[in-house]
Amino acid sequence: MKVENIDKHFETFFSELRQGVQTFILPLSSKEKGNVTSVATGIAKVSGLPGVGFEELVKFPGEILGIAFNLDPDELGVVLLRNYWDLHAGDDVHRTGKVMDICVGEGLLGRIIDPLGRPLDDKGSLSTTERYPIERPARPIMDRAAVTVPLQTGLKVIDALIPVGRGQRELILGDRQTGKTAIAIDTILNQHDQNVLCVYCAIGQRASSIAKTAAILDQKGAFNYTVMIVSEGNDPPGLTYIAPYAATSIAEFFMDAGRDVLIVYDDLTHHARAYREISLLLRRPPGREA
Repeated sequence: MKVENIDKHFETFFSELRQGVQTFILPLSSKEKGNVTSVATGIAKVSGLPGVGFEELVKFPGEILGIAFNLDPDELGVVLLRNYWDLHAGDDVHRTGKVMDICVGEGLLGRIIDPLGRPLDDKGSLSTTERYPIERPARPIMDRAAVTVPLQTGLKVIDALIPVGRGQRELILGDRQTGKTAIAIDTILNQHDQNVLCVYCAIGQRASSIAKTAAILDQKGAFNYTVMIVSEGNDPPGLTYIAPYAATSIAEFFMDAGRDVLIVYDDLTHHARAYREISLLLRRPPGREA
């Protein structure tokens, strides 16, 4: 190859390189970064995030997520949604700019998931594309339809004495081992030919009780129209706290699609206990809202 050709190639290469350098613009973005000051049972105190909003998700090392609860001037109280064994004072904390949400869709039918949307069964990954925030504005009272269609529980005594309708809230009260969960499970089983989808939310339950309930639903063929959201007793209190909110968002997706939905919270006593634990750890009054 002649020297002139080599010089020509070099000149073309450097001219293209010079043009690329001149047109390259480095994208700059600002990010807030804080630090963990202390870690306790299920919560963390964070400093250095002045722009974080209430109930915004923050990310810790190891893909650990937390919800900003206390927005004090010099410190941030964060409720952790996963185990905190690997968190230490001084770890970096980053904002995500979004609130807690959950995957929703028809692909959840027949699945067992946790409040973060992670599958707990052995049926593979979830086939959903849409997500709902766990905190959504409630439908105005004037926009709600009247309760006119009955919901059959399958128990003749209850159906005869207590008129339960679709769109109605009903509280099951009773002492331990009196059959409260049995009534809820029988009601779910009775919806197999009623065109009603069911969402069963286990809040702080023992793993053995959850496995027993799942086996009953699977044996009776109720998983075809049922979604299970599970928070076990040994989970962090933050995960127990968001469990009913995640279940409600999943049920509201089917409601927005025009379907009738039965949602069962089992039980809200564990939810109140988890909220009280979080409130006391964050040094905020555990009021009547528990």
